[in-house]
Amino acid sequence: MNVLIIDDSRFMRLANERALSKAGHQVLTASDGEEGLRLAIEHQPDLIVLDMLLPKLSGPEVLRALRKNLRTATIPIMVLTSLPQRNEGKLLQEGATVYFEKAGLQIAEGSGAFVEAAEKTLAMANQAKATNQAKAIKAGAAKAAGL
Repeated sequence: MNVLIIDDSRFMRLANERALSKAGHQVLTASDGEEGLRLAIEHQPDLIVLDMLLPKLSGPEVLRALRKNLRTATIPIMVLTSLPQRNEGKLLQEGATVYFEKAGLQIAEGSGAFVEAAEKTLAMANQAKATNQAKAIKAGAAKAAGL
């Protein structure tokens, strides 16, 4: 899986990049929202890990821009932030696939929970995409049969 990590914390970028690389994934990183948005459009990764508190373009601005762009609109986005959970509903409504508090993933204690969360997010997104494709195929077949 190709993953883009957008986080201004050098520690978080490096820790998450190492963890995902060690698990066999290809990783790109960006330290601000503008660079992250550019890399997402350019490379169209399988998953984007997005921090909310970013310089240049904030996380919510990047999230909205990604969802408006046809090239990135369907890429799963794992929001990873230190903001309180009361923001979760709004972020999910704006297009985040999943929301995780950094403290909840205990990244400083090891990377297993983070890698598991990233892989689970991608698996959920792929399953939803396959379900939607199957529904579209069924609808097309029914229409062709005149049902």
